[in-house]
Amino acid sequence: MTADLSISQVGKSAVNAAPTQLPFAKAINAGLRAAMERDDRVLLMGEDIGPLGGVFRVTEGLQASFGEDRVVDTPLAESGIIGTAIGLAMRGYRPVCEIQFDGFIFPGFDQITTQLAKMHYRSGGRIELPVVIRVPFGGGIGAVEHHSESPEALFAHTPGLRVVSPGSAQDAFTMIQEAIASPDPVLFFEPKGRYWEKGPVDLSAPVGSATLNKAVVARAGTDVTVVAYGPTVATALRAAEAAAQEGISIEVIDLRAISPIDTDTVVTSVKKTGRCVVVHEAVTYMGPGAEVAAQVSQECFFDLQAPVLRVGGFHNPYPVAKIEHDYLPSLDRLLDAVDRVLAA
Repeated sequence: MTADLSISQVGKSAVNAAPTQLPFAKAINAGLRAAMERDDRVLLMGEDIGPLGGVFRVTEGLQASFGEDRVVDTPLAESGIIGTAIGLAMRGYRPVCEIQFDGFIFPGFDQITTQLAKMHYRSGGRIELPVVIRVPFGGGIGAVEHHSESPEALFAHTPGLRVVSPGSAQDAFTMIQEAIASPDPVLFFEPKGRYWEKGPVDLSAPVGSATLNKAVVARAGTDVTVVAYGPTVATALRAAEAAAQEGISIEVIDLRAISPIDTDTVVTSVKKTGRCVVVHEAVTYMGPGAEVAAQVSQECFFDLQAPVLRVGGFHNPYPVAKIEHDYLPSLDRLLDAVDRVLAA
């Protein structure tokens, strides 16, 4: 049953107010709170998400506000968490599951790819599974494998799943609410290395579906298009700032959605600039950038002035923290790719 709440408590205090500076993690927390206040079918499930507030404290304070029946501390069993969420969704609830770390999602991989992704199709459209799976992903926290991985391509390859990742605190606040409101299963990849990075958030912003489905021009430019999402949006914006000092104008596209990709926004940009670089923390080999590069090459063949380049993780397991900075797509690696497409 939907609660009789047209606006969240957070929103009430923020109407007509200036944007608030919030860390990524707090922006997601505010978005979860708003969704839970708006609809009493929304409930949270995950390991240590109750009194502790999760490993990264993203759900801090929510169990105290909504009780143990709606913020549920689960056993350490990802398959059980996802399986239970599927059953709850079939009974009319809107569960939001937290996977503690990216690499812990694989015990639930079978449930996600063979059940959650396929039930709507299998039932001829009669069954909807509005399940959101929150996945802290990516590096930048000095942790090893299973704690710093980027497995988004594995889920983007599976039909029936939406795969998204916010690139700003504002999008983190808005997109988590849009994901919860979506009738489709959503994998919500949160850039954990940016959890403590602050940004402006309009807590009274309307919630629709625009940010969940539509890429955005994060910075306009004329010489090169740099396509990024989640963790690397900040890297791309820093690269654009550095390049501007050398007279190079970079247009930064924040994809937001990895599946489905908003190809139109990317293609429009590349037809203007004639050059494209895709950057992500995931392994470059068969990563999301490969799909972007393929679509750009197909749609912009006669507009491209250089090959599409990709910058990302190397094709090996995630390294130890001591050499993490050499593995992740750095500012220097991205700027080198920009120089190469300009020199072609």
